[in-house]
Amino acid sequence: MRLLLAGLMSVVMFAAAPTPKDCTSCHEVDLVAFEASKHGGMGCVGCHSSITSLPHADKPKPVTCASCHEDQVKAYSKSVHGQAKLHGMTDTATCQSCHGSAHKIQSGSQPTSPVNSKNLADTCGACHSNPNFLAKHKIPFAKPVEAYRLSVHGREVAKGNTSAPSCSNCHGSHDILASKDPKAKVNRANVAETCGVCHNDVQAIYADSVHGLAVKRSSNDSPTCTGCHGEHSILAPKEAGSLVNPARVSTVTCGRCHGDERMNSRYEFGDKVPAFQDSFHGLAIRGGQKTAANCASCHGVHNILPSADIRSTINPANLQKTCGQCHPGLGEKISHGRVHVRTAGGAEHISVQWIRWAYYALIPMTIGFMLFHNGIDWLAKLRRHKPHHGTGEQLPRMNKWFRITHGMVMVSFIVLVITGFALKFPDAGWVQAVGLHGAGATRAILHRIAAVVISAATVLHFIHLALVKKDRVILIELLPGWQDAKDIVNTLRYNLGLTDKRPTFGMFGYAEKMEYWAFMWGTVVMAVSGLLLWAQNWSLRHFPTWVLDAATAAHWYEAILATLSILVWHWYLVIFDPDVYPMDLAWLTGKASADHLRETRPEYYRQLMEKGNPEGGSDTGGESGH
Repeated sequence: MRLLLAGLMSVVMFAAAPTPKDCTSCHEVDLVAFEASKHGGMGCVGCHSSITSLPHADKPKPVTCASCHEDQVKAYSKSVHGQAKLHGMTDTATCQSCHGSAHKIQSGSQPTSPVNSKNLADTCGACHSNPNFLAKHKIPFAKPVEAYRLSVHGREVAKGNTSAPSCSNCHGSHDILASKDPKAKVNRANVAETCGVCHNDVQAIYADSVHGLAVKRSSNDSPTCTGCHGEHSILAPKEAGSLVNPARVSTVTCGRCHGDERMNSRYEFGDKVPAFQDSFHGLAIRGGQKTAANCASCHGVHNILPSADIRSTINPANLQKTCGQCHPGLGEKISHGRVHVRTAGGAEHISVQWIRWAYYALIPMTIGFMLFHNGIDWLAKLRRHKPHHGTGEQLPRMNKWFRITHGMVMVSFIVLVITGFALKFPDAGWVQAVGLHGAGATRAILHRIAAVVISAATVLHFIHLALVKKDRVILIELLPGWQDAKDIVNTLRYNLGLTDKRPTFGMFGYAEKMEYWAFMWGTVVMAVSGLLLWAQNWSLRHFPTWVLDAATAAHWYEAILATLSILVWHWYLVIFDPDVYPMDLAWLTGKASADHLRETRPEYYRQLMEKGNPEGGSDTGGESGH
């Protein structure tokens, strides 16, 4: 009887349970949206289970999602959001914050669901894109959602790629933990596994690398995936802003650790980053060349191993193959020399050291003498205020062939200086002004064309002298002698006011002789070193790497010396010397001032007059004012 009574009461209670239509008489609920939602089939009492009849109590028991979603609620309670709510944070994320109204909840696979991968950035962004929210809770990441949207992942999700990761793929959904939590998916110890869900082949390679093994040993310095690729703003390597773009990977990404002074003192990386930046490869990348080798080209990407490991791409046994990717046909000598060498110190071959110290002495001595010599000459001539070129008469000084070769040298030298220093200082403002920044290939072509032209001019000069006997006399006249040393001393004494007698010269003075032979010496040094660097593949097949290091050092320091010599010595002789100012135009017209020749080279002037001013006689170095 009791069982029958209980059954009847249950039927009555069930029959009396309110329906959604009954509820809407008091509560404004969109029945169409509710019935289409995930909860629609449950009816109102599916969640509001404490309500069994109408009218119900004023304050029914609160709804708990754990009744159906026990695991999710348990995970949420331990999450960063759940813990924040537990500690009284009123604006933390709740179930409704992410999934939407309980009466309209949709499956995550539905395109309009707030937790659909395509919409999740907007959902998370409701808080994490709010600057006031970020500031209030001292969240250090600036605009993480905006960065994600611009990333390669965010763009793929926006295109509808359902396999591309959204916020929950990396951070979790209900179980989001702070990154410092060892169990967090974004904890640095777990990042590789998190990324490995999609990139499992890369993860396996990285796990065995020097970086991956260091992370396993709990190193806080070794990079994880996010250390190199970034966190929210991950871009494809080909994109200019990517941290692993060839133009940035060496200096920005690898250099962030390997170029850091504190990291260097801890792990003794050495000066490999600045050495690379000063190398041809580093300079080419800084100048905008995208095909030059970077750190990853030689060391690998995810498979970076110590050089002692036989599997390493930079193990001596593998260097021939590694470098051969760009320099085919390399010999085994590539493994005999150091790779990261600085031309201005650090670990370097003894040949590079000797070249550097030789030029460290030669450049200051040479340019210092030139500045002193020209300085007192200029001051002395200004003090005398002696007029020159009084008659305006002109005499032959440079014939056609000398002017042609001089013109070839003049133009090619200027191009060589601009394109050469543009390589060495790719970030300088003047490099951008002349349009060479980012134009590595153009710069290289112009530099090599100019090198061929100046070399051809030198060869043509000697062919000319070999074929024309009357012009060959300059080789005898340009030979230095003891008298030139006396002339230097006497000129200095005259300009210092220690004697009233002005020195005179023959066809050429010591200034032209010094410049002529210095030019010939510099041309040989630059041509030989330049050819070794130009034909780098051939050089690497036949010589150890220190030969190219020595050629690089010689080419660089000789370029400095040559450029300064032209600016300080040659330009003074043909432009700023008060005796020829504003310019000696012999290089253009082939003629020089008869008054000046008569005053400074009386014997040579007499010979010209006796010969009836023949077309001949040359000064390939320009007219001297001494």
